[in-house]
Amino acid sequence: MGLLIINQELVRQLLPMGTAMELVADAFRALASGQALNPLRQVMPLPQGLGVQVTMPAYLGYLGMTGLKAITVFSGNEGSAYDSHQGAVLLFGTEHGELQAIVDASAITAVRTAAASGVATQLLARKDAVDLAILGSGVQAASHLQAMLLARRIRRVRVWSRTPAHARRFVRLAFEHHGIPVEPVPTALEAVRDADIVCTTTAAPAPVLLGDWLGPGMHINAVGSSVPFTRELDTNAVARSRLFVDRRESTLNEAGDFLIPQQEGAIDEGHIQGEIGEILLGQNPGRESPEEITLFKSLGLAVQDLATAYHVYHEAKEQGLGTRVELGGSRHVAS
Repeated sequence: MGLLIINQELVRQLLPMGTAMELVADAFRALASGQALNPLRQVMPLPQGLGVQVTMPAYLGYLGMTGLKAITVFSGNEGSAYDSHQGAVLLFGTEHGELQAIVDASAITAVRTAAASGVATQLLARKDAVDLAILGSGVQAASHLQAMLLARRIRRVRVWSRTPAHARRFVRLAFEHHGIPVEPVPTALEAVRDADIVCTTTAAPAPVLLGDWLGPGMHINAVGSSVPFTRELDTNAVARSRLFVDRRESTLNEAGDFLIPQQEGAIDEGHIQGEIGEILLGQNPGRESPEEITLFKSLGLAVQDLATAYHVYHEAKEQGLGTRVELGGSRHVAS
């Protein structure tokens, strides 16, 4: 059959946000129930601060699939023709170990990250949450708007960006794609004030969301930082919130939003209330009162990449899409 290569355009076509949220929820359940493996990612900083190269392996037993995502992350690409996250998801079969597909990782990452926040929002945000604030105006801001519109009946949206021109572009595209007016505001505080849901989607190395700004009943999706030495939330914001994560081990090793407050002595490992998969399995109640502030710290997991990439691969095969190439791995015996 050969190897199937699936480009960015096909991923967008075959992976609608609602479907991605269902797939990511399945991956969360599998991880929490021991049906999946998700080792810590390997991050290699490149010289002169160019960016990082990241390798993320995983195994999904319920799909009979193993694989990895290999990407580079160049935050300096913001505003250029290139996504900050670029690379591929590689899917291998578990019967013979053959490489079955190479799937564009930029589109997979854009969708599955927001899908995870969408699932967390369905589980943790108040049912009457309608006011959304987005900090950041790039790829993840756009995909998070889409996920939040599915997770709750959003009536008001405000966006803040360090670059006002990017915020204005986000407003225009949001109306074109969703028919929803978005209000650009000059400060992060103005975006967050009175919001029910806050999504932090920035590449900021230092906090853009402060604990003093948080109101009762707020839910926060923090997705911009995935390394130990940067964070989007200050210590007070994390300490004031009931913290839920995609995976404990990853949080304890990779999440600057957790590790820096821990190093300061403000919180300890017990501050982690649970994993999203545990809520989905009924092992954790999640939100316990309308007044509490909930925080989902998302690092992004390879099981999410594999689950969504496998769906795209299956759909592409069924519809005869993608590009087939021959790439070794088979043993031919001469007759």
